[in-house]
Amino acid sequence: MSIFDNPFDPDRKLRAGCACGQHRSAAEHEQAAACDPVESEEKRYEGVVASAVMRAMFPQDAARRAFLKSVGASTALAALSQFFPLKTATEVFADTGAPEKKDLKVGFIPITCATPIIMAAPLGFYSKHGLNVEVVKTAGWAVIRDKTINKEYDAAHMLAPMPIAISLGLGANAIPFAVPAIENINGQGIVLATKHKDKRDPKDWKGLKFAIPFDYSMHNYLLRYYLAEHGLDPDTDVQLRSVPPPEMVANLRADNIDGFLAPDNVCQRAIYDGVGFMHLLSKEIWDGHPCCSFAASREFITTAPNSFAALTRAIVDATAYASKAENRKQIAEAIAPANYINAPVTVLEQVLTGTYADGLGGVKTDAKRVDFDPFPWQSFAVWMLTQMKRWGQIKGDVDYKAVAEQVYLATDTKKLMTEMGLTPPGSSYKSFAVMGKNFDPEKPEDYVASFKIRKAS
Repeated sequence: MSIFDNPFDPDRKLRAGCACGQHRSAAEHEQAAACDPVESEEKRYEGVVASAVMRAMFPQDAARRAFLKSVGASTALAALSQFFPLKTATEVFADTGAPEKKDLKVGFIPITCATPIIMAAPLGFYSKHGLNVEVVKTAGWAVIRDKTINKEYDAAHMLAPMPIAISLGLGANAIPFAVPAIENINGQGIVLATKHKDKRDPKDWKGLKFAIPFDYSMHNYLLRYYLAEHGLDPDTDVQLRSVPPPEMVANLRADNIDGFLAPDNVCQRAIYDGVGFMHLLSKEIWDGHPCCSFAASREFITTAPNSFAALTRAIVDATAYASKAENRKQIAEAIAPANYINAPVTVLEQVLTGTYADGLGGVKTDAKRVDFDPFPWQSFAVWMLTQMKRWGQIKGDVDYKAVAEQVYLATDTKKLMTEMGLTPPGSSYKSFAVMGKNFDPEKPEDYVASFKIRKAS
């Protein structure tokens, strides 16, 4: 799915490639001694524009390859140039694409949810898009929020609901933030301490203590949803504590908590260390749910629009690479070092490949345990707002659609993906089911009112 494939090579698929964009596959990339930089910025932009045009004309690789083999690459290029001003388009793309600021800092929490943001550094996605990005390992979500607000970070890895909360002034002063890309879907789990192996029925969890990463997190909303669907009030029947993900396993080992809903690398580390077991994957609650996001302040987007666009392109490109199962082991090695996630490669491979020990003596396989899809569906934001309303984080009336469309930049991301030669969804909203209950983004208030267990308004 690299955007820098040669669109006039009849033997190359336009939707596959290596991290550097110069090889046909990850295997070919690994066989090369090193990835030399592309010839020039001009050649890079020329490739992007030509690739986008060829993809638009020939959505199916088979048709494009047949056309090129019949007329030849040079003839195809001449014909395309006759009907579409490739040179002019390339110059415009290059002029508008020059980053105002190339040296950037992006904060992240060391969890596999941040995979595209992290891997984009060692695998060269930032540099490929003309940026010099320092990805900065950060201790917790409040620190991420504060450092981004204080402009110590230009952009950051954030929990998907955080930019909504920041924009609404929940837990801090209201500052407009935006989400151009979702980092991951699925990829979380509920882990219980080993001593609770006989408590597989949530109805037996009254009085237990659970950790979540942050109040404004999908982990909080999914765990609350799961508990409530089993008849437990998360505010009275259990204790929920905010604990930074890197500290969760130690707290489980010390018996400070009985379990947690957390990123899969934290879950898998608890299993690896023998202190917990996997109760269920988050995808069993909602298959296809978002978790984390790539976010930036509106101020940064306004003052450095080209830098922001280049960052987003790098993240989208990295996310596309991470979505391919054949790349997951390479990615696990790239993000395992101490300056990134600081975890055994084995633990990260079990998360990213979907073949994992469950802590109960079994080995399970689920290729979609975690997946990567960058599109910021505005219906995701509406659902998060319903849960904020359900659990009393938001008081009064909510303009769900206005907030969703202000924070989740689906329209801008569609345009950017199209420019990159990718195919975004046709709509910014979709329906989905959470534990079998259908969610219609057009009827958020009805959805909130339908829950028996919720905080009184």
